[in-house]
This record gives sequence, structure tokens and C-alpha cells, in this order.
Amino acid sequence: MNTASFQFRFANSDTNGLHLPETHSCQTPSMFSWYSSKSRGDGYGPVLVVVVIGKMASGGEAPESWYLALLGFAEHFRTSSPPKIRLCVHCLQAVFQFKPPQRVEARTHLQLGSVLYHHTKNSELARNHLEKAWFISQQVPQFEDVKFEAASLLSELYCQQNLVDSAKPLLRKAIQISQQTPYWHCRLLFQLAQLHTLEKDLVSACDLLGVGAEYARVVGSEYTRALFLLSKGMLLLMERKLQEVTHYLDAGQVKSVKPCLKQLQQCIQTISTLHDDEILPSNTADLFHWLPKEHMCVLVYLVTVMHSMQAGYLEKAQKYTDKALMQLEKLKMLDCSPILSSFQVILLEHIIMCRLVTGHKATALQEISQVCQLCQQSPRLFSNHAAQLHTLLGLYCISVNCMDNAEAQFTTALRMTTHQELWTFIVTNLASVYIREGNRHQELYSLLERINPDHNFPVSSHCLRAAAFYIRGLLSFFQGRYNEAKRFLRETLKMSNAEDLNRLTACSLVLLGHIFYVLGNHRESNNMVVPAMQLASKIPDMSVQLWSSALLKDLNKACGNTIDAHEAAQMHQNFSQQLLQDHIAACSLPEHNLISWTDGPPPVQFQAQNGPTTSLASLL
Repeated sequence: MNTASFQFRFANSDTNGLHLPETHSCQTPSMFSWYSSKSRGDGYGPVLVVVVIGKMASGGEAPESWYLALLGFAEHFRTSSPPKIRLCVHCLQAVFQFKPPQRVEARTHLQLGSVLYHHTKNSELARNHLEKAWFISQQVPQFEDVKFEAASLLSELYCQQNLVDSAKPLLRKAIQISQQTPYWHCRLLFQLAQLHTLEKDLVSACDLLGVGAEYARVVGSEYTRALFLLSKGMLLLMERKLQEVTHYLDAGQVKSVKPCLKQLQQCIQTISTLHDDEILPSNTADLFHWLPKEHMCVLVYLVTVMHSMQAGYLEKAQKYTDKALMQLEKLKMLDCSPILSSFQVILLEHIIMCRLVTGHKATALQEISQVCQLCQQSPRLFSNHAAQLHTLLGLYCISVNCMDNAEAQFTTALRMTTHQELWTFIVTNLASVYIREGNRHQELYSLLERINPDHNFPVSSHCLRAAAFYIRGLLSFFQGRYNEAKRFLRETLKMSNAEDLNRLTACSLVLLGHIFYVLGNHRESNNMVVPAMQLASKIPDMSVQLWSSALLKDLNKACGNTIDAHEAAQMHQNFSQQLLQDHIAACSLPEHNLISWTDGPPPVQFQAQNGPTTSLASLL
């Protein structure tokens, strides 16, 4: 996942209420040019308007009177059906002809800038008005709403014009002088964090969100503090930088994260049951909508899926994925927010890995195709998830024994990613491909040097480091260095048991069981293989069950346990048949041709296969 767009909706973000369809660019004719045109059918006589406003100004009326009158006309044109934005603009421009005080002048520049920015294509004129509003409002005491609204809107416009170097110092100054105005200070921090995110400067973005969290704590807004922290987590989640989705989940510490995850689930459940009028805040720093309640529920499902997958509770992961995807489909019928598509892709990425483990390759391949289709609809989404897509295809290729294609997919993914966690995951799987091929020694040793779990491991992830020990153990096993293999595998077991990484535990147990079997220690082998089978059944992991049943068959046969050997042989046959049928189904799908895609956007169409092009190789 690359930079995902995280948007914040502000409770009073549109103080002028200006949200109308865009019109053509409007110029700035003389102040009363439209008054003399009777053909417009405006519903107001031009003479009446001139007389009313003129008398107000010349007759000593307070500035607020004629100003409010002009605002009334502007609002009438704005809310007409269809809206008359040009006439609305002229009314606001008329204010300046009466030499208004600074407060009125600044507010009018802001109103004009907002109308022009939101409803026309005249961005230069909008920028001119907003710059004047920002400049003048800084000279007026206690004028925070206009001052900071102008800064916020002007920075948006600068970004739209690719003037990011103008937007950033503007926001920094506004943040600096807004510390006594909690709502605006928090809002501007969010806005600058978002700007850094769009530039893929995650360090600066996360620093700002951390500053915001501490500020919210100081002003007593636990709600907004939670939004800053959740925003930081969501940003890193969308970027596949999982350091603080929760600290423990990123670190692969699945057991340690359980209390945090449970608390998050309860918190969101409570929020989702409240009516909107029950959560109106009294603290101005709380006037934010981070995500709609429905979106937050999906986010919690997503984090739960990630946790379940890391822990090896794959049926639970599937259950929550189904719930989340169902919710997403409903939301997408009413809401085209890009974040929903990002959530959907991330969910699919996780459930695809689960399907490959549970022996549902055909379904996984169809879901990979679904991710491709989602990415075709959004170039940005594809840019953010291309490396993950090729990684998933690499995992699929391993599952159907297409090792050359797996290598090509992983190599492509490595070329596309700069994220250390994803890079390490890809390298670990590519190393397993080289081990299985058996003749890639130079490339293999080069990879293993870069993911050495004993020193200088590239990431802090507990899970990935445990997996690196397992890969070392697997290589040592294939090379016949059994004592070394046992050392690496015991390290894997120690780490995986500490954090309930069930799949790594099952894989390590069955490989240790295989080593003891080769060494002739049948009793110790049985002590490893039986719990491996039990754990694999619980996950369920089809490949480990296949491997364990083969070992149990051989072990019982060697020990003279004919009945148990027959039972294990029958289990092995059943698993083999399930995997073979799924293998044939997957390779027969037209989407199977995706394994050859390594360049450019994903193919739009697929040609059907006549039959499987690969054989079901032994998983031992």
C-alpha cells in the first residue's frame, strides 16, 4: 500500500455554506454592470437595488446594514434555481465600493475567494481574494475564524496549483499563531499532515499527528487525541507501514496486541450505537468527524482480519472479511470515497493469503483478479498496490508449483516497493523459491545475508524475524545440516510460541518432526508431528496437514502401527485429492494467465486455458 489519501471532514468546515455546482469562469465587470440589464429576469428591479443600497450607505446607516443587504442579495442569487453564481459574485464585489472597515473587507475577500474557488474555474482571482483575506485578517484582533479559514482554503488552492512550497509555510505560520484556538489549531495540523502525506513524507506527517495528539491531551480533548492517534495508525496502514496500526501488531506480537484490539473494538462498537445528537461535543477541540461511524466499523474489521491472519486464525479472518466486504458493498452504493476502495483492496490482499494457506487457490486467483479490476479503475490505487499484487501472484505461483513465474513476480514486486516490511516479506518468500529449486546457491546466499535474523535484521517485526529463522532452518534441512536446522527451528518455535504465531509454529513442528524422522528418532518425531497436525487442522493449513499426514503414515508404518498408518494414509489421500482438484480448477481459470504479467497495468482480459499447465508437485 503507497500513500493512501486520508481525508478529514470538519464539523464546521464550510462556514459560508457554499457548495454548488461548478460554473464557467467569471470575470470582474464593473460593480453595477448587471443592474442595468432587465433581460436577466433576476426578480429584482435594478433601480430598487441601487436606491436601497445607495441610501443605506449615504444616509449614515451602520456598515452592517448595507453589508447585510448585499449579503442578502448574494445569498438570493446563490440559492436561486439554477444558482446565479456570477450575480452572487457581483453582489459581494459591490461591498468594496463602500470602503468597508477591515473586518468587513477581510470577510468579504474570504467569501469571494471561497465562492470562486468552489464554484468556478477562476482560481487566480480566488487566490487573489484569499491572499488579501489572509493578509488583512492578521491585522484585526480576535478575528480567528476568518483568519484561519482563509489560511486553510488558500493552502488548498496553492496545492491545487502545485504551489506546495507556498502552502507549507502558510500552514506552519497559521499553526504557530492558532495555539489559543483549539479547533483551528487541530484542523490546521491535520491539514499540514495530509499535505506531507500526499508528498509521501510520512515522517513529517506522523510527527505532526503526534504533536496534535499531545496538544489535544493538554486541552482536555480525548476524542480528538484519539483521532490524531487513529489517523496516524490509518495512514501507516494505508501505506503498508504498520508500525503503529498498533505497535504490537506491526511488530508481529499478535498475543500482546489482543487487549488493545479488544479495547478498540469496544470503543467503536459504543460509538456506532450512539445517535448523532448524543455525541455533540461541548469542547471546541472535539468538533471533528474523523470517519463516519460505518467507515470506522470497517476499519476495525480490517485490523481484526490482520490480527487473525498473523495469529493463524484463518477461519476467523475469513468471517470478518466477509462482514467487512458486505458492509463495503453497501457503503460504496452511496459513497464514492477513495478510502473505501483502499479498505477493500487491503481486505482482499489479506484474505487471498488466507485462501492460499487453506487450499482454495482458485478462489484466491479470482480475488487477485478482483484486486486487478479495482486497481484498473484508479491509477493511484494501482500505484499504491502494484507491489502487493505481484507479491500475491508470486505466492499463488508457489502454490501451483510455477517457480519461474514466482521468481519473476517477486522480482517485479521488489523493484516496485520501498517499504522495508514488504521488501523483507518478499525476500523471505523468494528465498524459499530458490531453496526449492535447489540450484540457485549464489542468489540464495545473497538474499539470506540481507535477512539474517541473528544480526542486522532490516525490520523490527517479530513475525518476519521468526520467519527468517524458519527459512534458515529449511535451507539447513535440505542441505543435510540437521543440528544447525534444529537450532534455527527452535528459535522460530520460541518466538512464534511467545506471540501465538500458530502457522509458523505448525510449520516448525512438522519440519522438526521430519528431521527427527530422518535421524531415526521416531518417538521425538511423533512428539513434533502430532501437535503440528492438530494445530494445522485448527488453522486450517492444507499443506502442513498434507505434510504431517505423510509423516504420520511413515512413522506409524515404521513403528508397526498398521491401523494408525492406514488412517494416516487415508488422510493423506484425502488432502492430496482436495489439493489436486483445487490445483486443476485454478490452473484452468483464464485468470491463471496473470502469472505471466510482470510489466505495466494489469491485463483487462484473460484468455481461457485448455487445462492446467503445471503439475501438482509434492509439498514435502
